[in-house]
Amino acid sequence: MKIKSMRENLRENNLLEDYLEKYPYRLIHRFLDGYLAPGVSYEPMRNYLDLVYIGIISIGTPPQEFKVILDTGSADFWVPSIYCSSRACSKHKVFNPLLSSTFVISGRPINLTYGTGKMLGFLAYDTVKIGGLTDVAQAFGLSLEEPGQFMEYAVFDGILGLSYPSLSLQGATPVFDSLWEQGLLSQRLFAFYLSSKDEKCSVLLLGGTDPSYYSGDLHWVPVSKPIYWQIDIDSISMKGEVIACDGGCQGIIDTGTSLLTGPPISVLNIQKIINAKPSKSGEYVLDCSAINTLPDIVFAINGINYPVPASAYIQKSYSQTCQSNFEQGMDDPEIWVLGDVFLRLYFTVFDRENNRIGLAPAV
Repeated sequence: MKIKSMRENLRENNLLEDYLEKYPYRLIHRFLDGYLAPGVSYEPMRNYLDLVYIGIISIGTPPQEFKVILDTGSADFWVPSIYCSSRACSKHKVFNPLLSSTFVISGRPINLTYGTGKMLGFLAYDTVKIGGLTDVAQAFGLSLEEPGQFMEYAVFDGILGLSYPSLSLQGATPVFDSLWEQGLLSQRLFAFYLSSKDEKCSVLLLGGTDPSYYSGDLHWVPVSKPIYWQIDIDSISMKGEVIACDGGCQGIIDTGTSLLTGPPISVLNIQKIINAKPSKSGEYVLDCSAINTLPDIVFAINGINYPVPASAYIQKSYSQTCQSNFEQGMDDPEIWVLGDVFLRLYFTVFDRENNRIGLAPAV
């Protein structure tokens, strides 16, 4: 007896097109054909213009869906609430506690600050679904205010942090730690594959890795300070000559940052080397022909070289000019932040069990 495939069943029930629209092309076709890695939960993400990567999670019973940044640069989880008075909330999906039978309020006020804005609200608990996993009684924030323009024009509703618990609100267990404590993960790690162009290819893998997303071997790097996903960088060079991070520096691997940010003096030196000039709007621009002529900028990490080609550190725009993907850091001037520009090139594993990060060329 031949059993119909999931693909055939979906097609017969006129659901195949909806599945292919909602989930990443590469991921859903591998799922339909049975090629997913065992023991791994997959959370599809969408790439919005190489600026931000969004996953769709749900909160409550019955579930209410939200678009969230899956952010390794923070540890807290929050979404807008029906009680939020800010203009930003009127433009996004808001959580309604009155519609969830599993909602529990703590009433504890919270105040979260990010590099580009802040959120003020209160702490609550409810069932959260992510990557096919059901996380019971998960702590999360509900916004009452989202001041300024931080969220007003954002393509996402909230933020789900994946950094260390030491960075989270006191007494609020982060989502990944809750999944592990509830026995929902086969391994205490997660990984990211960030697509370069196809907006439907990106994925967060929970509880394991998938070798089909990278080539060669994973190279492991110890976490130097288990608050952020922070590592030692040996140097940053071009054509064998060190152009930044001479003698070593610190770096944070951050899926919630779109660019490569670093100490102002070092970044300005790199802009000069690649002949990028400041524009009236503040970005550093250069002729697009530089993409074909400039050499790789190489990040040496734990003895391994990770080249970033000009096609990655220069962003094409709709005009005849292009923008540099290097940006001056806003926080600690001694730390580099390796954001999505770097992570699109390298499949990245975040191993909490061994406090290390694994890197391999993405495919």
